[in-house]
Amino acid sequence: MALASMTGFARVESSYEETRWVWELRSVNGKGMDARLRLPQGLDGVEAEVRKRLAAKLKRGNVSVGLQMQRSQSDTALVVNEDALEQVLKAISILRDRLPDAPEPTLDGILGYKGVLEFEEAEESEDEKNAQIAALLSSFGEALNELVEMRRSEGNAIATLLKGQVDTIEALARQAEELPSRSPEAIRARLETQVNELLQASSQLDPQRLHQEAAVLATKADIREELDRLYAHVEAVGDLLVKGGAIGRRLDFLAQEFNREANTLCSKSNSVELTAIGLELKTVIDQLREQTQNIE
Repeated sequence: MALASMTGFARVESSYEETRWVWELRSVNGKGMDARLRLPQGLDGVEAEVRKRLAAKLKRGNVSVGLQMQRSQSDTALVVNEDALEQVLKAISILRDRLPDAPEPTLDGILGYKGVLEFEEAEESEDEKNAQIAALLSSFGEALNELVEMRRSEGNAIATLLKGQVDTIEALARQAEELPSRSPEAIRARLETQVNELLQASSQLDPQRLHQEAAVLATKADIREELDRLYAHVEAVGDLLVKGGAIGRRLDFLAQEFNREANTLCSKSNSVELTAIGLELKTVIDQLREQTQNIE
């Protein structure tokens, strides 16, 4: 399965008979799947189907769905609002009694009052309504497919970045493993030198206790376990990238594990070179984690 980003955009225009509409879909990063719909009134059945299709195609992300519809003037009829007209005529009658010398209102003037003339949408048959809903959902399907394709395209680009970052992490771990300063012999020699310097500086120190402490420090300075776990995490990320699908949460978890091992490696460092590698690891791991948070 391909990798998918959580960000994307799609826009599809369509029409049915005299009605035109535009679907716009936007998605951004999110912890789960959250869909927010802005649809005209009276499309409850459409909203339910839209949510169903979104859930089937997208696993994570905050998705905004907007629908704008525009009807042609031929779909509307100009009618007289009888209630509004009656109120206007009553008002004219009252004014005529109070102002007998005032000019008589014209028909144009009466019809010009707000609400007297209204546009009414033509009645649609049930078959026409169902046909329009089917057309609406068909064009929504096109927009959703475009969004999915854009998310996949961006996901493939992110997968390439992740692969390069994981390769860098593995290479840095190899460099740390090959450092002369981390060999048991080098650690032992360095600690022996430090113990001897302490013994020469003070005759009150217990040589046996110092050697015991040195042995503990040598054990703590060993980064074999950290390196092995780094290699294991590199392999796990590689497997996930091959598998694809909704792997964002697991990648984010592995990024945290990478960071934990890098921190421990830095704390155990016994040389400037190892510290530098540890800091470089942390930098690459931070970049890796930023990218994993974009993955579905």
